[in-house]
Amino acid sequence: MIVIDQRSPVPPFEQLRQQLLTAVGSGELVPGARLPTVRRFAEDLGIAPGTVARTYRELEQTGVLETRGRHGTFVTANGPEAEARSAAAEFVARLRRLGVDAATARGLVDSAFEGTA
Repeated sequence: MIVIDQRSPVPPFEQLRQQLLTAVGSGELVPGARLPTVRRFAEDLGIAPGTVARTYRELEQTGVLETRGRHGTFVTANGPEAEARSAAAEFVARLRRLGVDAATARGLVDSAFEGTA
């Protein structure tokens, strides 16, 4: 269940994004699951429709969600590639919050793969 804490220092967009990623990663939201409409989800969560739309757009860009026009927004196939995209999106969001630039982030990933991090 997705809950937005209005008192949290974490913006509603980030709370929603993280909770959706977690739900997809844990299997709570399975591939093919249809998400509520932007307006409906915003209403249910007590946040602005633009916040939900932004979250859907970002997760669609990372391959976690797909929008099928008037048919709605769905969780994509949850194979290893989708899971890796989800993990990468979480990693990038965390690094952005820390103020780490893209070049430094790439270096950190390279070091981690080489076992030198």
